[in-house]
Amino acid sequence: MQQQEFFMTVLARFCAALWFAAAVQAAAAVEVVRIPRPEVREDRRSVYADQLLALALARCGTEYRIEHAGVTMNQERQVLELEAGRMIDVAPIPASPEREARLLAIRIPVNRGMLGWRVGLIRRGDQARFASLNSLQQLQQLRVGQGQSWPDTEILRANGIPVVAGSAYLALFNMLQGERFDYFPRGLTEVWDELEERSDRFEVESHVVLHYPYDAYFMVNRKATKLAADIERGLNQAMADGSFDKLFERYFGERLRRARLHERVVIDLTNPLLTPGTATPAERPELWYDFRRWPAKAK
Repeated sequence: MQQQEFFMTVLARFCAALWFAAAVQAAAAVEVVRIPRPEVREDRRSVYADQLLALALARCGTEYRIEHAGVTMNQERQVLELEAGRMIDVAPIPASPEREARLLAIRIPVNRGMLGWRVGLIRRGDQARFASLNSLQQLQQLRVGQGQSWPDTEILRANGIPVVAGSAYLALFNMLQGERFDYFPRGLTEVWDELEERSDRFEVESHVVLHYPYDAYFMVNRKATKLAADIERGLNQAMADGSFDKLFERYFGERLRRARLHERVVIDLTNPLLTPGTATPAERPELWYDFRRWPAKAK
């Protein structure tokens, strides 16, 4: 009996050791992908992009686990960390030639070009000031606010629009409230969340929408070619099976309908930051949202 008990004990320990070794091997086979933590706690701009990345990685054929970085960081810090290969491995970075030269971009627009569809966040009660705004020439008479390191700032200035630049995201709302500028162009992916936090002070201007071809790409360190290929493969698979469209509709469909773009005056701007060889609307129009040819689906 003692021999049998001894044998069973040894067998149990052997099986436990095998299970532990298999678990360690399986854990080691999962690749960790580090993504940025939002710049501030209430900042929800990255939620959709995080979900899209998870969707792509689930379809790429390699097993990944996504983790947030330990510290918050703004756009320029994200670029620096990716370039150095330090705290993050991938981030949805608004595109510019300078950033695409420093990093490896997966050239499928994360937000379907929605960062280039901009409505104005204005002070509550200021709607009447913008009722006759119908042209670029009139827009050039306004004081417009943007982030100091945002590519949008360069785009707006290239179109002759005076920009008051702020160094921090949250500070821009205080600058708008303090009348440092009068019009804060925001992407349709972000404006409604921002308004929800500040509806006592601000409202969305209802007459105009600005448009320029522009968006964020997932970007990685230039040496991370396998990760870039996996993300691109996963995004293309998600487009092919319809899950990309479903996620886009789930996050943005109602927001697009709420913006009532068909009722707005469209002011088209040029984008001098388009990099030659990128997927422009003319080359792959299915990647870019344009309500004039792709209305948001009605419920």
